[in-house]
Amino acid sequence: MERVKMAEAESLETAAEHERILREIESTDTACIGPTLRSVYDGEEHGRFMEKLETRIRNHDREIEKMCNFHYQGFVDSITELLKVRGEAQKLKNQVTDTNRKLQHEGKELVIAMEELKQCRLQQRNISATVDKLMLCLPVLEMYSKLRDQMKTKRHYPALKTLEHLEHTYLPQVSHYRFCKVMVDNIPKLREEIKDVSMSDLKDFLESIRKHSDKIGETAMKQAQQQRNLDNIILQQPRIGSKRKSKKEAYTIFDTEIESTSPKSEQDSGILDVEDEEDDEEVPGAQDLVDFSPVYRCLHIYSVLGARETFENYYRKQRRKQARLVLQPPSNMHETLDGYRKYFNQIVGFFVVEDHILHTTQGLVNRAYIDELWEMALSKTIAALRTHSSYCSDPNLVLDLKNLIVLFADTLQVYGFPVNQLFDMLLEIRDQYSETLLKKWSGIFRNILDSDNYSPIPVTSEEMYKKVIGQFPFQDAELEKQPFPKKFPFSEFVPKVYNQIKEFIYACLKFSEDLHLSSTEVDDMIRKSTNLLLTRTLSNSLQNVIKRKNIGLTEDARHAAEEEIYTNLNQKIDQFLQLADYDWMTGDLGSKASDYLVDLIAFLRSTFAVFTHLPGKVAQTACMSACKHLATSLMQLLLEAEVRQLTLGALQQFNLDVRECEQFARSGPVPGFQEDTLQLAFIDLRQLLDLFIQWDWSTYLADYGQPTCKYLRVNPVTALTLLEKMKDTSRKNNMFAQFRKNERDKQKLIDTVAKQLRGLISSHHS
Repeated sequence: MERVKMAEAESLETAAEHERILREIESTDTACIGPTLRSVYDGEEHGRFMEKLETRIRNHDREIEKMCNFHYQGFVDSITELLKVRGEAQKLKNQVTDTNRKLQHEGKELVIAMEELKQCRLQQRNISATVDKLMLCLPVLEMYSKLRDQMKTKRHYPALKTLEHLEHTYLPQVSHYRFCKVMVDNIPKLREEIKDVSMSDLKDFLESIRKHSDKIGETAMKQAQQQRNLDNIILQQPRIGSKRKSKKEAYTIFDTEIESTSPKSEQDSGILDVEDEEDDEEVPGAQDLVDFSPVYRCLHIYSVLGARETFENYYRKQRRKQARLVLQPPSNMHETLDGYRKYFNQIVGFFVVEDHILHTTQGLVNRAYIDELWEMALSKTIAALRTHSSYCSDPNLVLDLKNLIVLFADTLQVYGFPVNQLFDMLLEIRDQYSETLLKKWSGIFRNILDSDNYSPIPVTSEEMYKKVIGQFPFQDAELEKQPFPKKFPFSEFVPKVYNQIKEFIYACLKFSEDLHLSSTEVDDMIRKSTNLLLTRTLSNSLQNVIKRKNIGLTEDARHAAEEEIYTNLNQKIDQFLQLADYDWMTGDLGSKASDYLVDLIAFLRSTFAVFTHLPGKVAQTACMSACKHLATSLMQLLLEAEVRQLTLGALQQFNLDVRECEQFARSGPVPGFQEDTLQLAFIDLRQLLDLFIQWDWSTYLADYGQPTCKYLRVNPVTALTLLEKMKDTSRKNNMFAQFRKNERDKQKLIDTVAKQLRGLISSHHS
């Protein structure tokens, strides 16, 4: 029973399990049914499961059949409709195919046109992009073309500005293009080219200025002369509301109107062509002749390039060189006034240019630089004038030179340059002018005295008497009371000399004009010159006349006149010797005689040249006296106590001066001397200098006291004095002499020679 129940229970469980599996099969996806079926085969009741499965399939088939039977008519109708639709669909397909064929045929040209349109659109976009890029590149190319044109036409400063814009504004916008990189690489070369070309223009300008300085200066001095003439005219006229420009205004018109009055062509680089104007026409301003644009351009270019200091240094260096050339006078300047005028014109032209540069540029030159140049120019000009004017013996030329110097000084003073030293130098030239006048009037007096008969002037009428009185204001009450005919107590040379003295005073007054001297200073100058005329020139002329035998001069008066000649000549030599300025400690060996001695010899030559009218003995005595006095003075100069030390170099220079004196003596300045007679005046100096320069002490000490001694004229005291001066020099100038054998030997030799000289002196005194 229990087994039956257990079998029934198991059968119920199996049936329930099969039912569950069937439901899963019905509801589960086919891909997942494997595990379900495996559970069936794993069990023992798969036979019963297959039966149930068959039963379930049959049930489903019956349901499908029922459902199909229920919907069959509708299905048939649907199939019928579907068949109809298939026919219509075939027609529609045929129509669509035909329409498509026609559309393809008709649309072929449209497709081609669309392709062409597509290509056009693409080209249009490319062209638009190209135009945009070209619009960026075109200004760069235009600026570069403008730059090349400016370079070609030498407009360098605008070219530099264009280059700056091109580099900083335009090129950065198109920097990725290859041609722009080429431009960028070329910019430094263009800058350097602009710099070089502008410097070349400056060099041309400087060369042109150097060549035309005299023209610029001539124009400036003409303008100064016109202004001075105008001032003189105005001073002579009544001052009624006179409105005239000041000198400074007259000279600086160009400064205020430079842009309108001075052409600034880019190609010009120097002097503008100006034809010579007539004296009565207006002289253009000196600075109107000059185109300064090359200087301005080069200055601006170097400033922009950051090289202004280089430019300033170069400009100043070149102008200093030109200044030295301008200040070097020609060797024959003293021969004519034109030589001096050209020299002054060049100097004025130089400083007119520099003054304008100072006022129209900021810092290219400064006041300190101008002052330095002017100080140098002033010293060299004054030195040149002193040298060359000393050769002038024509008082008219000296007077013209003075007027030219005054005009030169007035011209430069207008530009602010101090000229007091020039007027001081004119006072020196005034003394020279007085000397030339004295020489000229010496000849005039000589001619008057030579042509005079030394007889009283007879007058036979009142008219003749007044004529003589008009020439010479002679007053004598006794003579006036005498009846005609009567005689003046002097010959005709007296009124003639009197009139010539007045002419001399007038000539002196001419020199004092425009020197800014007070009336007292002018009076002193006239008084001094007139005193020299009377006491020296006229007195010498009268003495020369008196000493003539036919005049009947007494032997005491003749000797007095001759002694006066010798004394004055020696005094003049002393004046020259006061100018001696030896550097007794120099180590350099000179090559020419001292300037003061050359001037002294020139004076002696000219003086003895006019002694030809003197008796031969007087001229010879005067010449010998002068040479002896000169030799004695030179010896005293060498041995004076103030000269405590001297070097062999100083002795060499002194020897050159003595040779110059000996050359003068050999030249025979006065005829009548036997050969070498005049040279004997310098024999003491010659033997002394030969002894020291040749250092021939062995000969001197061995032959001393013998009549045939080579150095017979050398006194041992003199030699010792000079040797002591050289010994001190040797000791003080050779700090380490004790470490050099040659110096020690030399010092020992000097000491030995000095000791022997002292022995000679002692034995001589004993």
